[in-house]
Amino acid sequence: MPIAESWTAPSVQEDGVRSSLDMASLLLSAYELGDWINQSAEVTDYLYWKSVVNENEEVKSLQIKFAKAKELFEECQRFGRFHPNYHEAKDKVKEIEKQLADLECVSKFKASEQVVDDMLYEVSRMIAESVSDMIKVPGNERNLGGGCGSGGSCGCGSGGCG
Repeated sequence: MPIAESWTAPSVQEDGVRSSLDMASLLLSAYELGDWINQSAEVTDYLYWKSVVNENEEVKSLQIKFAKAKELFEECQRFGRFHPNYHEAKDKVKEIEKQLADLECVSKFKASEQVVDDMLYEVSRMIAESVSDMIKVPGNERNLGGGCGSGGSCGCGSGGCG
C-alpha cells in the first residue's frame, strides 16, 4: 500500500528516547482510507438502496404504523407481560417489522448495509492485527441479543425485554 510509505514511523533519537508517530500523517492516511471506502462499490450500493428506501411511499407508511405500534407496545411494556394487551401489541410490532422486511427495497438496503458493516469490520480488524495480534477488536457477530436499550433480549429478568 503506497499510503503506508508516507507515514512517519517511530524512531529512536540519540538519547535513546522514542519519538511518536506523526499524528498529522496518520490522520491524513485515515481520511484517505475513508475516502477509498466511501468511493467503493459497496458504499455506492448502500447509498443507492438507502435513497430508494427513504423515497418509497409504502416504506414511509409502514414506518408511521410501526412507530405507533411500537409506542403502544412500549406503553404495555411498562407493566410487563401481565398487561392485558402486551402480547397483542408485541405481535403487531412484529407483523409490521415483517411487512417492512418483506419489501424488496428494504431487504436490499439491509443486505447492502451488512456488506458495508462487514467491510468496515474487516478493515478495523486488519488495522488492529497489523499493530498486534493481542489487540481486541469489537465483535461483528450478527444475531447477538442486546441490552434493554438496544431492542434485543437482554435476559435481565425485568419482564420488559422482548
